[in-house]
Amino acid sequence: MNVLVLAVESVITMLLLIGTGYYLSARKWFNQVNSGLIAKLVTNIALPAYMLHFILTDFSRDKLMHLAPGVVVPIVSIVITMFVSFAFCKLLKVKDGRKGTFSSMFFNSNSVFIGIPLNLALFGAESLPYVLLYYFANTFFFWTLGVQLISKDGVGGNNSSGKTSFSAVAKKVINPPLIGFFLAVILLMLNVKLPDFLMSYFKFTGNLTTPLSMLFIGISIFFTGITSIKFTKDMLGILLGRFVIAPGIMILIVWFLPLPLLMKQVFVMQAAMPVMTNAPVVAKVNHADSEYAAIMVTVSTITSLFIVPIWMLIVQIIH
Repeated sequence: MNVLVLAVESVITMLLLIGTGYYLSARKWFNQVNSGLIAKLVTNIALPAYMLHFILTDFSRDKLMHLAPGVVVPIVSIVITMFVSFAFCKLLKVKDGRKGTFSSMFFNSNSVFIGIPLNLALFGAESLPYVLLYYFANTFFFWTLGVQLISKDGVGGNNSSGKTSFSAVAKKVINPPLIGFFLAVILLMLNVKLPDFLMSYFKFTGNLTTPLSMLFIGISIFFTGITSIKFTKDMLGILLGRFVIAPGIMILIVWFLPLPLLMKQVFVMQAAMPVMTNAPVVAKVNHADSEYAAIMVTVSTITSLFIVPIWMLIVQIIH
């Protein structure tokens, strides 16, 4: 019961932050121009710092080497889910300008801001290595393929121009958060210890990521207009992808594999998390449909209040 309460509280905290962004926009503190500045701040400054502090603090070289083979499981699961998202995109006839964002939200989960506290509460500190393994895979796919897919929806993307040069693709894929991610892994593998003042800087700057992302989502929803939000087939498709298909694929993969039980349970829970909170920020930076992404983050986060407890019960029967 305590775990369920914590899960609900984590979701409510995010919704309160989203509500704050909405309220401040209604009070004219924010407009669509400075919301773009928030998106750039999160993507180019806060997230790279978060990657560096998170990985260098919660991982060690020996732990990474020992756990590395296990990352294959979430990679396979995410790749399969990604191809399923492409099929759903055609089946649901998702309109141009949303196709890439639809797929990215379908196969990438909120494995950090909800996934980490939820798994720690459900399984204890011994689950953290497996939580971080899924985080590695999810982060890599979001900041490479996910970002590339979202960028295709934007002005100047593949949907509008027909062709994209290699240099343009490289600029989208080799982005500041991914650079921070790989830099952290390299420093970790080389056993490089950064000065305390630098780690403190990364910590404080990285801590801006979640609140600013949530504020941005609230701002985007305000300027979209709640009354204009219509529940569409593709929105239902994303919810189905996040809460049924992604964890369903994961449970089918791990069921018969000779893996530690705790690893199986954590991977399934991580796959059942709502839409990644950075999707609207990336959409805004790439001039894609950030309002659509913001709405789906909010809707999926609210839906998780009812769906995640069900998966918490299901993982108990995994053997």
